[in-house]
Amino acid sequence: MRRSRAIAGAVGAGVALAAAAYPVFLRRWCLTWGATPGEVLREIPGGELLTEPDLRSTRAVAVDAPPAAIWPWLVQMGSGRAGAYTYDWIENLFGLDMHSADEIRPELQDLKVGDLLPIGDDAKFRVEVLEPERVLCLCTEDGTWVWTFALFPENGKTRLVSRNLIATPGVSVARRLVYMLLMEPGSLVMERKMLLGIKERAERAARSVAGEGPDQRVGVGHGDGEAGMA
Repeated sequence: MRRSRAIAGAVGAGVALAAAAYPVFLRRWCLTWGATPGEVLREIPGGELLTEPDLRSTRAVAVDAPPAAIWPWLVQMGSGRAGAYTYDWIENLFGLDMHSADEIRPELQDLKVGDLLPIGDDAKFRVEVLEPERVLCLCTEDGTWVWTFALFPENGKTRLVSRNLIATPGVSVARRLVYMLLMEPGSLVMERKMLLGIKERAERAARSVAGEGPDQRVGVGHGDGEAGMA
């Protein structure tokens, strides 16, 4: 009994320590993974749609490919479409019907402003800004989440920047704390996987166009979007 209490006390102390340390030491890294200070501060389309978000994250990855090799993977994303190139099995635990494609699908390339991209059965993102090979900005129908992907060529590569702006009106302080401690790190895990998944696919596509490597196909089917962890 005493041992059980000691273990419970140790676990509780560990959780309390983590809760205290995260906002001070880890939160900024979590919300800005991969991004340079300039990218974090940079204004990109979509900011005008949600000017006072409760949460802002900017994450980025360098892709050894031109914007033209990245863009097709962005416009085909969505439930029942080409997925999100992250951990499908986790997303499908929540019924999101995500199946990350390993090939560019021509029938999904004609995306336009005003189109709705489904996330599961209940949520949809509306395309608010679409500048081919530059910016794709999405916003939920209730206006509480703006998600922008921006492509910036740099030294022969491309910086793929993902900006999330989220509002949580009417949410209690306690729930905001839970979101910060659980959902923010969780979002990093999923979005990091997504960005690396897009990077891997785009670089493979660029190599294919250049005729490099033994496998010159853009993709080989559907999977869960595994990419190397950097």
